[in-house]
Amino acid sequence: MDSTVLNKFTQLFEQTSAGGMFTPGAVILSLLLAFVLGQVIAWVYYFTHSGLSYSRSYVQSLILITVVVAMVMGVIGNNIITAVGLMGALALVRFRNVIKDTRDVVFIFCSLVVGMASGSQRYLTAIIGTVILCAIAIYLHITNFGMHEPHNAFLRFSLKGHITGEHPVSGILKRFCGNFALISAQDSGFGTSLVEYAYQLMVKNTDKNEQMLAELQKIEGIENISLTMQEQLLEV
Repeated sequence: MDSTVLNKFTQLFEQTSAGGMFTPGAVILSLLLAFVLGQVIAWVYYFTHSGLSYSRSYVQSLILITVVVAMVMGVIGNNIITAVGLMGALALVRFRNVIKDTRDVVFIFCSLVVGMASGSQRYLTAIIGTVILCAIAIYLHITNFGMHEPHNAFLRFSLKGHITGEHPVSGILKRFCGNFALISAQDSGFGTSLVEYAYQLMVKNTDKNEQMLAELQKIEGIENISLTMQEQLLEV
Protein backbone atom coordinates (compact mmCIF):
# COMPACT_ATOMS: atom_id res chain seq x y z
CA MET A 1 0.00 0.00 0.00
CA ASP A 2 2.77 2.41 0.93
CA SER A 3 4.76 1.59 -2.19
CA THR A 4 1.67 2.18 -4.35
CA VAL A 5 1.14 5.63 -2.86
CA LEU A 6 4.82 6.41 -3.26
CA ASN A 7 4.75 5.32 -6.90
CA LYS A 8 1.71 7.49 -7.59
CA PHE A 9 3.38 10.45 -5.91
CA THR A 10 6.55 9.89 -7.95
CA GLN A 11 4.55 9.68 -11.18
CA LEU A 12 2.71 12.87 -10.30
CA PHE A 13 6.00 14.61 -9.56
CA GLU A 14 7.53 13.50 -12.84
CA GLN A 15 4.46 14.44 -14.86
CA THR A 16 4.20 17.92 -13.40
CA SER A 17 7.87 18.81 -12.94
CA ALA A 18 8.06 19.98 -16.55
CA GLY A 19 5.02 22.24 -16.24
CA GLY A 20 2.12 19.87 -16.88
CA MET A 21 -1.63 20.14 -16.34
CA PHE A 22 -2.96 21.98 -13.29
CA THR A 23 -4.86 19.08 -11.73
CA PRO A 24 -6.00 19.19 -8.07
CA GLY A 25 -3.21 16.79 -7.13
CA ALA A 26 -0.61 18.90 -8.90
CA VAL A 27 -1.85 22.08 -7.20
CA ILE A 28 -1.70 20.42 -3.76
CA LEU A 29 1.80 19.17 -4.49
CA SER A 30 2.84 22.67 -5.60
CA LEU A 31 1.51 24.28 -2.42
CA LEU A 32 3.11 21.66 -0.16
CA LEU A 33 6.46 21.98 -1.91
CA ALA A 34 6.24 25.79 -1.68
CA PHE A 35 5.52 25.48 2.04
CA VAL A 36 8.53 23.22 2.62
CA LEU A 37 10.92 25.30 0.51
CA GLY A 38 9.61 28.51 2.10
CA GLN A 39 10.49 27.10 5.51
CA VAL A 40 13.99 26.24 4.28
CA ILE A 41 14.47 29.83 3.12
CA ALA A 42 13.08 31.19 6.41
CA TRP A 43 15.34 28.93 8.51
CA VAL A 44 18.40 29.98 6.52
CA TYR A 45 17.46 33.65 6.99
CA TYR A 46 17.00 33.04 10.73
CA PHE A 47 20.36 31.25 11.00
CA THR A 48 22.32 33.83 9.01
CA HIS A 49 20.64 36.97 10.34
CA SER A 50 22.72 39.48 12.30
CA GLY A 51 21.99 42.92 13.64
CA LEU A 52 19.09 44.52 15.50
CA SER A 53 16.41 44.49 12.80
CA TYR A 54 15.12 40.94 13.32
CA SER A 55 11.37 40.56 12.85
CA ARG A 56 9.36 37.42 13.60
CA SER A 57 6.59 38.51 11.26
CA TYR A 58 9.12 38.97 8.43
CA VAL A 59 10.39 35.38 8.85
CA GLN A 60 6.83 34.06 8.77
CA SER A 61 6.11 36.21 5.73
CA LEU A 62 8.90 34.48 3.79
CA ILE A 63 6.98 31.20 4.13
CA LEU A 64 3.60 32.75 3.37
CA ILE A 65 4.89 34.62 0.33
CA THR A 66 6.25 31.40 -1.18
CA VAL A 67 2.92 29.58 -0.72
CA VAL A 68 0.80 32.53 -1.89
CA VAL A 69 2.83 33.01 -5.06
CA ALA A 70 2.58 29.29 -5.78
CA MET A 71 -1.18 29.53 -5.38
CA VAL A 72 -1.26 32.57 -7.66
CA MET A 73 0.59 30.61 -10.33
CA GLY A 74 -1.99 27.84 -9.93
CA VAL A 75 -4.81 30.35 -10.37
CA ILE A 76 -3.21 31.76 -13.50
CA GLY A 77 -2.37 28.38 -15.02
CA ASN A 78 -2.04 28.81 -18.77
CA ASN A 79 -4.75 31.47 -19.00
CA ILE A 80 -3.32 34.83 -20.10
CA ILE A 81 -6.63 36.64 -19.52
CA THR A 82 -6.67 35.46 -15.89
CA ALA A 83 -3.06 36.58 -15.49
CA VAL A 84 -3.85 40.09 -16.76
CA GLY A 85 -6.90 40.34 -14.51
CA LEU A 86 -4.93 39.16 -11.49
CA MET A 87 -2.20 41.72 -12.20
CA GLY A 88 -4.83 44.45 -12.24
CA ALA A 89 -6.27 43.27 -8.93
CA LEU A 90 -2.85 43.09 -7.26
CA ALA A 91 -2.07 46.60 -8.54
CA LEU A 92 -4.71 47.90 -6.14
CA VAL A 93 -2.78 46.58 -3.13
CA ARG A 94 -0.44 49.06 -1.46
CA PHE A 95 2.44 47.81 0.67
CA ARG A 96 3.68 50.56 2.97
CA ASN A 97 6.37 48.66 4.91
CA VAL A 98 9.82 50.05 4.15
CA ILE A 99 12.54 47.39 4.04
CA LYS A 100 15.84 49.10 4.79
CA ASP A 101 18.15 46.08 4.55
CA THR A 102 18.95 45.05 0.96
CA ARG A 103 19.57 41.50 2.16
CA ASP A 104 15.97 41.26 3.40
CA VAL A 105 14.75 42.31 -0.05
CA VAL A 106 16.85 39.54 -1.62
CA PHE A 107 15.22 36.90 0.62
CA ILE A 108 11.78 38.17 -0.36
CA PHE A 109 12.77 37.93 -4.00
CA CYS A 110 14.01 34.36 -3.41
CA SER A 111 10.66 33.44 -1.87
CA LEU A 112 8.84 34.94 -4.85
CA VAL A 113 10.92 33.05 -7.41
CA VAL A 114 10.71 29.74 -5.56
CA GLY A 115 6.95 30.20 -5.21
CA MET A 116 6.67 30.89 -8.94
CA ALA A 117 8.71 27.79 -9.77
CA SER A 118 6.64 25.60 -7.44
CA GLY A 119 3.33 27.03 -8.62
CA SER A 120 4.23 26.60 -12.29
CA GLN A 121 5.22 22.97 -11.54
CA ARG A 122 8.95 23.46 -12.18
CA TYR A 123 9.66 21.38 -9.11
CA LEU A 124 13.25 20.44 -9.85
CA THR A 125 14.07 24.10 -10.57
CA ALA A 126 12.46 25.13 -7.27
CA ILE A 127 14.30 22.49 -5.22
CA ILE A 128 17.71 22.91 -6.84
CA GLY A 129 17.41 26.71 -6.80
CA THR A 130 16.48 26.73 -3.09
CA VAL A 131 19.39 24.46 -2.18
CA ILE A 132 21.91 26.54 -4.12
CA LEU A 133 20.60 29.91 -2.87
CA CYS A 134 20.58 28.73 0.76
CA ALA A 135 24.06 27.24 0.44
CA ILE A 136 25.34 30.56 -0.89
CA ALA A 137 23.67 32.48 1.95
CA ILE A 138 25.20 30.17 4.57
CA TYR A 139 28.63 30.44 2.91
CA LEU A 140 28.49 34.24 2.91
CA HIS A 141 27.44 34.21 6.58
CA ILE A 142 30.12 31.79 7.77
CA THR A 143 32.97 33.45 5.87
CA ASN A 144 31.84 37.03 6.64
CA PHE A 145 32.33 37.71 2.96
CA GLY A 146 32.67 41.42 2.15
CA MET A 147 33.56 42.39 5.71
CA HIS A 148 35.80 45.47 5.72
CA GLU A 149 36.02 47.28 9.03
CA PRO A 150 38.75 49.86 9.59
CA HIS A 151 36.78 50.53 12.79
CA ASN A 152 34.11 48.38 14.38
CA ALA A 153 32.95 50.51 17.31
CA PHE A 154 31.99 54.06 18.24
CA LEU A 155 32.72 55.41 21.74
CA ARG A 156 31.18 58.54 23.25
CA PHE A 157 31.62 60.06 26.71
CA SER A 158 31.82 63.34 28.60
CA LEU A 159 34.88 64.29 30.62
CA LYS A 160 35.94 67.26 32.73
CA GLY A 161 38.92 68.81 30.99
CA HIS A 162 40.88 67.79 27.92
CA ILE A 163 42.64 64.49 27.26
CA THR A 164 46.41 64.61 26.97
CA GLY A 165 48.77 61.92 25.67
CA GLU A 166 49.25 60.34 29.11
CA HIS A 167 45.59 60.45 30.13
CA PRO A 168 44.10 57.21 31.57
CA VAL A 169 41.53 57.12 28.76
CA SER A 170 44.29 56.77 26.16
CA GLY A 171 45.94 54.00 28.18
CA ILE A 172 42.72 51.99 28.44
CA LEU A 173 41.97 52.36 24.73
CA LYS A 174 45.48 51.20 23.85
CA ARG A 175 45.00 48.05 25.94
CA PHE A 176 41.63 47.04 24.53
CA CYS A 177 41.78 48.41 20.97
CA GLY A 178 43.99 47.67 18.01
CA ASN A 179 43.71 51.29 17.00
CA PHE A 180 41.48 54.26 17.74
CA ALA A 181 40.91 57.72 16.34
CA LEU A 182 39.45 60.83 17.94
CA ILE A 183 36.54 62.10 15.83
CA SER A 184 35.43 65.09 17.83
CA ALA A 185 35.95 66.89 21.12
CA GLN A 186 33.69 69.81 21.93
CA ASP A 187 32.62 71.73 25.00
CA SER A 188 29.15 70.95 26.28
CA GLY A 189 28.26 74.64 26.16
CA PHE A 190 26.30 74.67 29.40
CA GLY A 191 28.72 76.69 31.47
CA THR A 192 30.62 73.63 32.70
CA SER A 193 34.07 72.23 32.02
CA LEU A 194 32.64 69.05 30.48
CA VAL A 195 33.98 68.11 27.05
CA GLU A 196 32.11 65.64 24.87
CA TYR A 197 34.39 63.14 23.11
CA ALA A 198 33.72 60.77 20.24
CA TYR A 199 36.14 58.00 19.18
CA GLN A 200 36.22 55.40 16.45
CA LEU A 201 37.68 52.12 17.73
CA MET A 202 38.92 48.80 16.42
CA VAL A 203 38.14 46.58 19.40
CA LYS A 204 40.50 43.61 19.76
CA ASN A 205 38.11 41.32 21.62
CA THR A 206 34.42 42.22 21.84
CA ASP A 207 34.01 39.84 24.79
CA LYS A 208 35.98 42.35 26.88
CA ASN A 209 33.76 45.34 26.04
CA GLU A 210 32.16 45.35 29.48
CA GLN A 211 35.57 45.23 31.14
CA MET A 212 36.75 48.18 29.05
CA LEU A 213 33.63 50.19 29.92
CA ALA A 214 34.02 49.32 33.61
CA GLU A 215 37.58 50.63 33.64
CA LEU A 216 36.57 53.79 31.83
CA GLN A 217 33.80 54.30 34.40
CA LYS A 218 36.44 54.36 37.17
CA ILE A 219 38.13 57.44 35.70
CA GLU A 220 37.36 60.54 37.75
CA GLY A 221 35.10 63.06 36.05
CA ILE A 222 33.92 60.80 33.21
CA GLU A 223 30.18 60.64 32.46
CA ASN A 224 27.64 59.35 29.91
CA ILE A 225 29.80 56.56 28.47
CA SER A 226 28.29 54.72 25.49
CA LEU A 227 29.83 52.15 23.18
CA THR A 228 28.12 51.41 19.89
CA MET A 229 29.22 48.29 18.05
CA GLN A 230 28.55 47.68 14.38
CA GLU A 231 26.13 44.84 15.16
CA GLN A 232 25.05 45.56 18.71
CA LEU A 233 24.62 48.39 21.20
CA LEU A 234 26.16 48.25 24.67
CA GLU A 235 25.69 51.22 26.97
CA VAL A 236 26.66 52.16 30.49
